[in-house]
Formats: sequence, C-alpha cells, structure tokens
Amino acid sequence: MDELQDVQLTEIKPLLNDKNSARNFQDFDCQEHDIETAFGVVHVTLRGTPKGNRPVILTYHDIGLNHKSCFNAFFNFEDMQEITHHFAVCHVDAPGQQEGAPPFPSGFQYPTIDELAEMLPAVLTHLSLRSIIGIGVGAGAYILSRFALNHPDLVEGLVLINVDPCAKGWMDWAASKLSGWTTNIVDIVLSHLFGQEELQANLDLIQTYRLHIAQDINQENLQLFLTSYNSRRDLDIERPVLGVNENTTKTLKCPALLVVGDNSPAVEAVVECNSRLDPANTTFLKMADCGGLPQVVQPGKLTEAFKYFVQGMGYIPHVQLSHLSTESVPSASMTRLIRSRTHSSSSVGSGESTQTRSQTSKPGEAATRMPEAANIRDSPQTMEVSC
Repeated sequence: MDELQDVQLTEIKPLLNDKNSARNFQDFDCQEHDIETAFGVVHVTLRGTPKGNRPVILTYHDIGLNHKSCFNAFFNFEDMQEITHHFAVCHVDAPGQQEGAPPFPSGFQYPTIDELAEMLPAVLTHLSLRSIIGIGVGAGAYILSRFALNHPDLVEGLVLINVDPCAKGWMDWAASKLSGWTTNIVDIVLSHLFGQEELQANLDLIQTYRLHIAQDINQENLQLFLTSYNSRRDLDIERPVLGVNENTTKTLKCPALLVVGDNSPAVEAVVECNSRLDPANTTFLKMADCGGLPQVVQPGKLTEAFKYFVQGMGYIPHVQLSHLSTESVPSASMTRLIRSRTHSSSSVGSGESTQTRSQTSKPGEAATRMPEAANIRDSPQTMEVSC
C-alpha cells in the first residue's frame, strides 16, 4: 500500500490587490455565442479549444453575478493555467445576466430554475461538446446539480460551491418578500453571497461587488433570476444505503466536490447536501478564513483541490504543487483527497470543522484506511477536508 502524502493548501491570493484592479473581471482569448434553446436564448463564452474526447469545464454563476465576476479571478489565477492547458472552459450566463444585457420586454416569462438547467443540452449540442465537468456557485450549483440528475451521461464531475439542495420554505419565502419591500435588491443579493462577518470586515471586497451588482447587472433582469431561484423545488436527492436502495435512490452519480467557506452563509445548506450524497464519490472541502466566494478570495486553495479532483477522475497525469515543491506528484492510477468523516449534526451544531488534513491516496483505499468505513453508508456523515 502506497504511503500517504500530506498536502497543505495554504496559498492565498485575494481578488483585490489594489484599488485600481478592483473590478478587473477581464476575459482572455474567448469566443462569445448567443444560443437559442427551447426556453430562450442563453449567452455562452468559450475559452480555449475542446481537446478531443475530453470533457469541457462548464461554469454557472450565482445570482447577482455573471461569469466574469464569479469566475474570472479563479480562471485567470496563475496556477489554473495548468488546468486550462488541458481543458476548454465554457462559461454560461443565465439569461439577461451577462455584461451589457438589455432588459427583457414587459411581461416576459423568465425560465424556471429547472428550465435553466434544461437549456444546457442545447448548449452542448450547439458547441459539439460531448460531456462536462461542471463548476457552479449558489444558484449555478443548483442548476448544474439538476442538469446532472436529468442528464447523468453528459456530466463527468461536479464542483458545487455553496450549493443548497432544498426548496425555499414558506417562512423563508415570507421573510424574503418582507425584506424585498424594505431592502433593495443589491443588499438582498449581498446577504446571499456573503456572511455577516465578511460584510462587516472585508469592506473592499463588499464594495467591489456592491458596485458590480448595482451598475453592471441589469436590475430588472436580476430580479427575475432571483425570483426564479427562490421558487426552486427540492432536488429530492437521497443518500444510497448499501443493500437497501443503492440501485433505486435518486442522487448524483458522478464524482462531486462540495466547497464552502467557513464564514459562508451557505455552510448548513452544503452540509445538508453532503448528507444526501453517496460518500463513495463525494468530497466536502471546507475552507478556513473564507466566506461566500472561495473562488475569488482563495483561488490558490481551490485550484489545488480542483487539480486533485480532476486527477482523481483520470485526467492530468501529474499535479504540480508549485507552492510546495518543484516536483510533481505522480498518479500511478488516480489520486484523490482522503476525507475525514464526522457526523453532520456535530459539524452544524458546533459551527466548526473537525481538525483534518488533506491527503492523497488511490481510489478505494479510503475504506481500508478508516476503521469506520464499513458503516459509511449507514448514517449521514460529513466528509471534510479543512484547509
């Protein structure tokens, strides 16, 4: 049995290096497409050229954002160039959320959140893409999850940041209605994107996104997207239980990496999602000193995790740990992050993640290394990599 290698994810490079670069969400070497679907036109930006039979990385942003403000800080990060060298990237903007989008006509019926997911097969067909590795944030994570449930043959893996698998309860709905009457939409979106600690402490970042939401996103279109997301139904996924329902239960079939910052308002929702997924192909990454946009605030940590994720799927034969050594970590077969497992209730109740370390091993070795692995499907558990 190969020896485990400890990996510490420590690189931190925030979005805001100086005031002049605060809203630098620039695209590089991209082709833009407006694609007609059964549920309307969707704006897509393709970065790079698809590589043979490899999947493309397809992204979907959260409410109040577009692909530029949600993902460009991450994909323009220096170490991500190793990933984009191997994969083309397809950014999807929800209808009316792209930069410079005109307002929809009066009475326009905005697609439901399920219909937004059903736009994606037409995107793949139009661009001749055979499959994807999805990266979604918030509303985008829900949309990609729904897409993977409806079209599992088109999705090879998912990175879900701040995903909420639950429908909005009637009390939440009433509270959002009340706050909509007393609070402007920019503040509503900010409270969705960022936790209270971040709203009070990271003033430069919050001001950057406040201006972006208010000035770069069409406010009427944003309201339609927000209403669609708030009207979502439950994903109705369930953790498979060995010998009971593993062949009939509805859950994600592809490998999934769940990501949340420890100061994010979505922590409880992501833990809930993890409790419903198959632990055999799910990793839960909880980032310390991070809030609602880990791909913006901690691109280095997320890049390292994503490298291991795609390597664990059999892609990218070597992972270059540029901040740790000058040598690559070979994948004799495939490597993936080992996860420590703690009960969901303790994780949510304490608000703190169990002290863990990131490790790599061959797939399937987790069961032999962890004494509780035999019971992993018997009770909901949180699998965490803290970094």
